[in-house]
Amino acid sequence: MRLRKLGSSGLFVSELCFGAMTFGGTDGLWGQVGKLGQEDADALVGAALDAGVNLFDTANVYAHGRSEEILGRSLKNIGVARDDVIVATKVASSMGEGPNRGGASRRHILSECHASLRRLALDHIDLYQVHAFDPATPIEETLEALDTLVRAGDVRYIGLSNWAAWQIMKAIGITGARNLAPITSLQAYYTLVGRDAEREIVPLLTAEQVGMMVWSPLAGGYLSGKYADGGNLEGARQTELDFPPIDRVRGAPLVGVLKQVAVKHGRRAAQIAIAWLLKQPVVSTVIIGAKRVEQLHENLQAAEVELDPDDMRRLGAASRLPIEYPGWLLNRTAEQDM
Repeated sequence: MRLRKLGSSGLFVSELCFGAMTFGGTDGLWGQVGKLGQEDADALVGAALDAGVNLFDTANVYAHGRSEEILGRSLKNIGVARDDVIVATKVASSMGEGPNRGGASRRHILSECHASLRRLALDHIDLYQVHAFDPATPIEETLEALDTLVRAGDVRYIGLSNWAAWQIMKAIGITGARNLAPITSLQAYYTLVGRDAEREIVPLLTAEQVGMMVWSPLAGGYLSGKYADGGNLEGARQTELDFPPIDRVRGAPLVGVLKQVAVKHGRRAAQIAIAWLLKQPVVSTVIIGAKRVEQLHENLQAAEVELDPDDMRRLGAASRLPIEYPGWLLNRTAEQDM
């Protein structure tokens, strides 16, 4: 497992990250995502560690805190040294009734950080991420609260998740102007069948040296190829939870190319989809989740795939975004200047 720097920081993370969103669900949304208990979680965390994964991602809202509890207990059950793992979690989603039980206010961030530390049974969080943009709270308040946590030693690095490009850039400007803890990473949806981030977010992250953590690299399992020809498998993620949204008209030809490249390398389509992401310079780490150890092992093997230029050309052509304004005008201007 190769290591990469997380953005411009000095923190080295494994190129594949284990996502614990499948831990602890019982019913409703989190039951659909995953219902793994402690024994299954211990097996998955152990397999990830054995493969060289050092980064583990969760969130306070996953299974209403149970994901954090189970992940923290797994790390202790396995006996891994604290300095050998990087633990990331998130804040902003509603954790109860009332207007102050969610969002990115100073009050909510500080209280939820301490709650996450208790659930994880840790003395600090390595990467604390704002899970969503909160339009009700000034960005300055959010960033100053995060800086307070860093200065107190409760948090080492801060990140964002699912923010628009202008929001990220505003946050970067504020942290620089006020000498606050910098934005180290952005967790974002980015896949072969969903390359929207390339319009504004990827160029911004590249220019500002912010690391990208990719969530749902297989688009909820769609890029495994098991939904080809309109199939909806009973119990499968995309069958029970239609998220993230997928343009299946554009996706069907892509899956065909994905399978051809997979056959060429003697791999599975899912491994090729993850390997494509690992070739993108903006990507620091790709988050992979699993419900079974065998599934985790299969996805971890994506790190071994070496795609050649022809593979990248074919996959790029099959998944390329339609050009929108101002992209077509910028391209035309660039061609005229050459």
